[in-house]
Amino acid sequence: MKTPYGHLTYCSNIHPGEIWEDHFASLKEHLPYIKAQLAPDQPFGLGLRIANEASIALSKPEKLAEFKEWLTAENIYVFVINGFPYGGFHDTIVKDQVHTPDWTTDQRQEYTFRLFRILSQLLPDDMEGGVSTPPLSYRLWWESDTQRLFATEKATAHMLEVLDELMRIKKETGRNLHLDIEPEPDGILDNIADFIEWYTKSLLPTGISYLMAKYQVEESEAKEVILNHIRLCYDICHAAVGYEQPKTILKELQKYGIKVGRIQISSALKVDFTEEPQAKLQAIKAFNEPVYLHQVVAQTDEEELEHYPDLPQALAHYNGHQRQWRVHFHVPLFIAQYGLLESTQSQIEETLALHKQNSCTSFLEVETYTWGVLPDDMQKPIGDSIIRELEWVLKTLNNPVTSE
Repeated sequence: MKTPYGHLTYCSNIHPGEIWEDHFASLKEHLPYIKAQLAPDQPFGLGLRIANEASIALSKPEKLAEFKEWLTAENIYVFVINGFPYGGFHDTIVKDQVHTPDWTTDQRQEYTFRLFRILSQLLPDDMEGGVSTPPLSYRLWWESDTQRLFATEKATAHMLEVLDELMRIKKETGRNLHLDIEPEPDGILDNIADFIEWYTKSLLPTGISYLMAKYQVEESEAKEVILNHIRLCYDICHAAVGYEQPKTILKELQKYGIKVGRIQISSALKVDFTEEPQAKLQAIKAFNEPVYLHQVVAQTDEEELEHYPDLPQALAHYNGHQRQWRVHFHVPLFIAQYGLLESTQSQIEETLALHKQNSCTSFLEVETYTWGVLPDDMQKPIGDSIIRELEWVLKTLNNPVTSE
C-alpha cells in the first residue's frame, strides 16, 4: 500500500509453497483478508516470493494470465520479488543451503532471468521494480582468499549478464528494473560495508569496462546504468547483527551514489550479558531450532566482534567476556522484549526515522518469516500476525521525527 514514505508491503516467503499452485492457493487464502484490514479502499502491494520451480510454472503464459487476472480482481499489485531462496524454504532444513545455487552458477543466473521477466509483466505501468538476491555466495564454502576472489569474480560476471537483460527489458518495454543484492552475515558480502567495497572496487570497474566494450558507451553512461540497475537490499536485521549503524550506512551509500532498491524491515534478537548472563544463556537456547541459519555476532568486553556461523556454535563457545550477542532470527517487529531477551527494534525505528528525513528508497518490505519456528507462546495466526507487523510499521512511520 502506498504511504507518504513509499510503498509498504510484506514478503510472501512467510507463506509455504515451492510449487506455484500451492503458493498461489496460500496467497488466495490470506491476502484478501490482510488487504481488507489494512487497505480496503486502496490498492495493496505484495512482495512476491517465487521459488525456482514456481518460477518455471509462472513463466507459462496461461499461468501468468490467471495470476494477473486475480491480482486485478483483488486490487493487488506486485512491485518487488524475493529471489533469495531458490528452493525449499518451509518444512525442510534450510540452513546454509539458502544460498544454493549461488551466483557462481548458471542456475542462479537463469532463475533470476525468469524472475525479472515475470516481474516485467506484473509491474504496474507507473512503477519500477526490484528482485532481491543473495550476497554472491556463502563465505564459509570458500576456504581461502584466493577461492573467495574467484567466486566473487565469477558471480560478478554472471550479474553483468543479468544487467544486459535489464537493459534489454528497459529498451523494449520502458520498465525500469533493478537487482537488489542483500548482504547477510557469513555471505561473501557479509555486511553493507562489504557490499560498498565490492560495489566500488569490483562491480563498478569491471562493469564499466564491460559496458563500454560491449555497447560503445561513455564511462559516465556505463556507471549510471550500473547504479540504476544494481542496488542494495537493505535488510535491517542483517545490518543490526553486524552492529552497523543506520546513519553510517546511509551516509556511505550517498557518498558513492549507490541506490537502495528496498528496505527490508526486519528485527534480530539481542542478548545483553551484562546482567543475569546464565539465565539469558538458557533463554536464548529456546530459539535454537534446526531449520534456518541463525548466525551470531558477539561483542566482547574489548568491543571486538566474534562471528559464529550458527547458534549452536555460539552457545558452545560462550564465555564471560562476551557482553552482547546479536542473533539472526527475523523475530516479530512489534515486540521489543522477549522475556530476558531483547530485539533490535530500536534499529528499525532509527532507520525509518532517517528514511523519513531523507528518502532513500520507494520500497519498504516487512520480512518476518520465522513465525513457524518461534516458541509456542509467540505463535499467532499468520494473517493476524502480518497485519500486526504492518500496523506497527505504519504507526512507526507516523511518529514525529525528533531532532538530536
